[in-house]
Amino acid sequence: MIPSVIAPDFSGIPKLNELASRDFLAGLPKAELHLHLDGALSPALMFKLAQRNQVELPYKSIAEIEAAYQFTNLQSFLDVYYRGASVLNTEQDFYDLTRDYFAKCKADNVQHTELSFDPQTHTERGIAFATVISGILRAMADAKKDWGISAKLVMDFLRHLSAESAMKTLEESLPWKDKIIAVGLDSSELGHPPSKFTEVFARARTEGYRVVAHAGEEGPPSYIWEAIELLNVERIDHGVRCDEDAKLMDYLRETQIPLTVCPLSNVRLCVFDTMAEHNLFTLLDAGLRVMINSDDPTYFGGYLNDNYFALADAFPVTREQALLLAHHSFTSSFISDDEKLKFIGQLKNYANNFQ
Repeated sequence: MIPSVIAPDFSGIPKLNELASRDFLAGLPKAELHLHLDGALSPALMFKLAQRNQVELPYKSIAEIEAAYQFTNLQSFLDVYYRGASVLNTEQDFYDLTRDYFAKCKADNVQHTELSFDPQTHTERGIAFATVISGILRAMADAKKDWGISAKLVMDFLRHLSAESAMKTLEESLPWKDKIIAVGLDSSELGHPPSKFTEVFARARTEGYRVVAHAGEEGPPSYIWEAIELLNVERIDHGVRCDEDAKLMDYLRETQIPLTVCPLSNVRLCVFDTMAEHNLFTLLDAGLRVMINSDDPTYFGGYLNDNYFALADAFPVTREQALLLAHHSFTSSFISDDEKLKFIGQLKNYANNFQ
């Protein structure tokens, strides 16, 4: 079931054709649907947790950690990513990590987020599933109480591991399935097509999970087709290589399957050489349901607002385009239509009253 399409209506909103200033983009109510929690581990928190848990890192300072963030492709990033995750060992560590991300949501006016976690990253090294999810859920509850931020949890499977490992993780998740809205698929894309996990996703759907998957970032358009036809996904994470297949472009426009695009990530991982070459606005102008996300923000140079700013520096982004991207972020979420309409109302009220 693809998230319901609520048609945008910006009639009467002033100055739609004006370029969106940084102030306009910064205050824009928005949702984030593609965020990896381990990828929000800041160098400062990584260093702090390494000391707290007596984990030895190959870095002597926060500056050395930051200097390691020079990536040539997805795998070079993942090597550093998994090393950083080794500092997360206790429920409090996962709470601190998640709380830190929600503080950035508050600063960026993110009203709703659907954050992904990779339990296998931690269970494979002996950390209990309950330890991981308990810290995350506690931080989610506090973010709702303290800041009013709405959140859902997506559990991703690591595609470089076996389908059997993914099925085991799915089984482990079942006592928590009322706390997890969806399952997804991430990590090394090349050589690990969605078809590898057909049975896992079929079982997940029978358990009531909604389904998403990374496809078409480094992998070819055929991976997007597999995610749609074999996994029956409701959203595609990334999907930017869809423009290499005209039939796929038509299908995505007709079905309005959302694409959760991550501009800074795409440039840092050399999917595009520069931001000016990014195809997000080509996809938007073609009628595809795209929106902006930050992916792994501490590794790729910025949180959600930073991605909006980077696009606005590279393209003449109008207020109407920014509103449409934010509108897509709400309508593509896994919240109820009533909640979506509430957030869309906030979005339109903001645009009407912005000076």
